[in-house]
This record gives sequence, structure tokens and C-alpha cells, in this order.
Amino acid sequence: MKYKCVIFDCDGVLVDTEDISIGTFVDMGNKLGASIDFEYAMVHFLGKSLEYCFDYIQERCSEPFPLDFEKQYREKSFEKFKNVLQAIEGVKELISKLDVPFCVASNGPLNKMQLNLKIVGLDAVFADRMFSAYDINKFKPDPALFIHAAKKLGFKPEDCVVIEDSDVGVKAAVSGGFDVFGFANFRNETLLKKEGAKLFYKMNELSDLLEKQ
Repeated sequence: MKYKCVIFDCDGVLVDTEDISIGTFVDMGNKLGASIDFEYAMVHFLGKSLEYCFDYIQERCSEPFPLDFEKQYREKSFEKFKNVLQAIEGVKELISKLDVPFCVASNGPLNKMQLNLKIVGLDAVFADRMFSAYDINKFKPDPALFIHAAKKLGFKPEDCVVIEDSDVGVKAAVSGGFDVFGFANFRNETLLKKEGAKLFYKMNELSDLLEKQ
């Protein structure tokens, strides 16, 4: 493998959070009259900042948007994570095969990353190599988070490969000078390809792809 470092996104790449997170947005928004379609949200909310999602919901609510909406969302989604969250199939095996440094870089807050990775048994694997956009106040599609993560591990963008599942994440990686592989499915494959990702559909495929680089 030509890469010296692997940078993983968290949600949807390491842990299967997206249905839970976006489903919670949709349920809460629709109770306020937002009428958001779940399938639409799974495409258009994927990888977006919390602020973007909340603004979208708030504009469509027919009832007043509660000031503690974010607090309610965190409580509801975190409780669901604790009960049903799973690691992405094959990702533990993939990580066990890596013989180069790796880390995780997410638009989500650090405490969310730590909780979710602990639930699925990956917290010790990543240890102090978890990087949050909240720490530098710059969010994907800005490439700053990936550049920050690479620098902390002692690498340049051209030394690294990013693993993403959202178009904003791919855009951030490409604009930062990183190669990027997109974890694709029927919802996101067109957007990932459009932004310049090399697509794969299962984690065991990625292991083979990385070895061939």
C-alpha cells in the first residue's frame, strides 16, 4: 500500500449511526409539522453539519422550534445509540489488517465519537486519535479537519487516504489534496462519484483496494 496513514470518517463508516441520527431528526421535525421524507433526509442530511440540518427543519416547522431542540436530539439519539448501535460490518477486520497509522475525523463532537466507538468496542483502537470539527470550529466540506488530523499524526495530505460515506466529506478530502475512497450504497453512490471518490460497497473490498494501491 502506498499510503502512510488512513483517515476514517466516523458515522456511516465506522459505526452504523446514520439511520438513527437522521431518523431522530426526521421524527422530531415531523412532530413539529416539518413533513420531511426519511429517504430524502438520508440523502440530503448525510454528512451535513448539525446546524444545516436544524436550519432545514426549522424552516419547515409549522409549530415553534424549541430552544432546547439540540439538547432533546442529543438525549434521544444517544439513548438509541446505547441500545442498538453496531459497528459497520467488516470494519474491525479491516482495521486489524492495517499496518500503517490511522485515525478518525468527524464533523460530530468528540463526546459523541467517544460514546459511539466505546459502544461498538473501537474506542481503545483509536484512543487519542479522534479528531472533531468542533475542536477547530471548521466543518466538512472545509478540508481543514482532514489537514489537521494528518498534521497531528505527522503526515502530509498526499501521504494519506480518507474513507468517507458523504459527498461533503469527499469534497473536503479532494479539496485538501487527499485521495478518497467512498463507502457507497444506492443512496449515496452518485453523489460520491460526482465529487471524485473511488467507490467500494463492502469493507472487505476496501481492504483489497488499499493493498493494490
